[in-house]
Amino acid sequence: MSLKALSYRRTTQLPCIGTHCNFGTAQHLKTPERRPSHQLPTNPARTRFAPSPTGNLHLGSLRTALFNYLLAKATSGQFLLRIEDTDKTRTAPYAEQRLYEDLTWAGLKWDEGPDIGGPYGPYKQSERTLLYQQHAEKLLRSGHAYRCFCSSDRLNTLAKQRNKLGLHSDYDRACEGIPVDESNERAYKKESHVVRLKVARDFVVWNDLVYGRVGRTKQQKEIIGQEKVLFEDPILLKSDGLPTYHLANVVDDHFMKITHVIRAAEWMSSTPKHLILYQAFGWQSPAFAHVGLLQNQERQKYSKRKGDLDIQRFKEEGIFPEALLNYVALYGWSHTRHSDFFTLSDLIEEFDLKFTKGNTIVQPHKLIFLQRKYSEKIAAEGGPRFDSVVDQIFQHVQQELQKKPICEELQSASNLKNRVINLFQLVGPRYVNPLTLFNDYEYFFRPLDHLEYKSVSNPVVRNLLEGILPLVRQEISVISSEDWDSAVLKTTIQHVVDTITQQRSHVLDETGNDSSTPGKIVIQEKILRSKSVYKAVHHYLRWAIAFGRSGPPMHDTMAVIGRKECIQRLANAEKLIDTADP
Repeated sequence: MSLKALSYRRTTQLPCIGTHCNFGTAQHLKTPERRPSHQLPTNPARTRFAPSPTGNLHLGSLRTALFNYLLAKATSGQFLLRIEDTDKTRTAPYAEQRLYEDLTWAGLKWDEGPDIGGPYGPYKQSERTLLYQQHAEKLLRSGHAYRCFCSSDRLNTLAKQRNKLGLHSDYDRACEGIPVDESNERAYKKESHVVRLKVARDFVVWNDLVYGRVGRTKQQKEIIGQEKVLFEDPILLKSDGLPTYHLANVVDDHFMKITHVIRAAEWMSSTPKHLILYQAFGWQSPAFAHVGLLQNQERQKYSKRKGDLDIQRFKEEGIFPEALLNYVALYGWSHTRHSDFFTLSDLIEEFDLKFTKGNTIVQPHKLIFLQRKYSEKIAAEGGPRFDSVVDQIFQHVQQELQKKPICEELQSASNLKNRVINLFQLVGPRYVNPLTLFNDYEYFFRPLDHLEYKSVSNPVVRNLLEGILPLVRQEISVISSEDWDSAVLKTTIQHVVDTITQQRSHVLDETGNDSSTPGKIVIQEKILRSKSVYKAVHHYLRWAIAFGRSGPPMHDTMAVIGRKECIQRLANAEKLIDTADP
């Protein structure tokens, strides 16, 4: 339907939309409650995530989707996906498909949406234009809206004048008094115009599920002054016949039977306009919950347009979707569990409406903690999720090793993949992503360049091991390939420590027979000597086999690297020490 001459009879007086309007959470209430209720609704909730395809999904939008998803699933309701694509100037051609991919990757499945349909479709606003135009006509006929023919130049001039006076840049309603016949005639002649909502100068109060009673009071209105209009008359239909966010949002939520809307607090200023529209149409409004914004360490809002916290970036960095969902759930929602570790099923089971007030600062280290917790879980459980992570690591390791020498036995792709499997199982609690795994544990795949022995070994280690380094290699070489595992290596290394300790303890034994040296002191010195030897042996093994890099215990490390490579690295280390300057 076009915006041509919409014939209607003007009422004698426009209704006072918004004057002392009291709106409940899911129904209109006479007295809004001051404190919000955290309990879930007793009936199944219908919620929606309604992004605009103007860019990539970011962390704040994912949190909005998650909270709406959790409310629906916790009440055995439905979660809808709706694409709000009426702003053609900002719509990105790739964004809609990317939204589907990102939400699917995150594990959020919608019950109704553009790609799967549903009983209240279509689920793209660009395909619902006629519905919006029909309802704009209803508002025109009922006197809740009027046409505005003002040019952009006039509106810009008006805004500048009001700003200089310290007033809101509201519209002055120059077109509100145009006679109906004249308005119809000008619209019929296709004179450019928009349709505006007629909003009263008074205030709206409603119950927000986060903040309780929200809205302006009489005292605040008196301070503002009668000249400053509290709400502008927002545009409902643009000059091209397409709806603005306000009209399309309200109409869609009504016809899609949305019962609850969870969205960012930045939309709270729009809620009064939406509630006024619900009243104008005679519809019941959904319950609203406005959660605080996500901010960086400088307390600045993360920006979608700047690409801040783009979900694609987390995917590319190898962050698990389970960890990311767990992460965003902790910002703005309060729980009573002793642990912050939640699977998606845990979140559904524990979810309630206990949202925290105010904005939250994003803490990156929390994501790393959760990533490692999920990594530990995946490494321990195995299965398809484990195989998927191993494949990601394997592909990255293959790329890295194309430009570097590799252990001989890892030339085979199957052997290399087995090495990746064993390493991931070993370092699961420390794993973050494929890049950091290779950077931290590169020595599991290839020998590195040794630093000079004297620069990585302290004098205590050198004095204790002087002349007996071949013993370390000999004892370890005795282990057969069949027996080469973590437990046997741990026992063998301890045997080496005990042997060296005995060889170095003969002086103490002689001193212990001297009546001037108490036996207790001798025992203490033996214990200290044993600890020093233990540290020295492990320090040497880490330098010789792991090239001084930190990592898992040496018996676990050696078990993964393998017998042949470990013995070769020990032999090379002895040669370096023999040729090093004293």
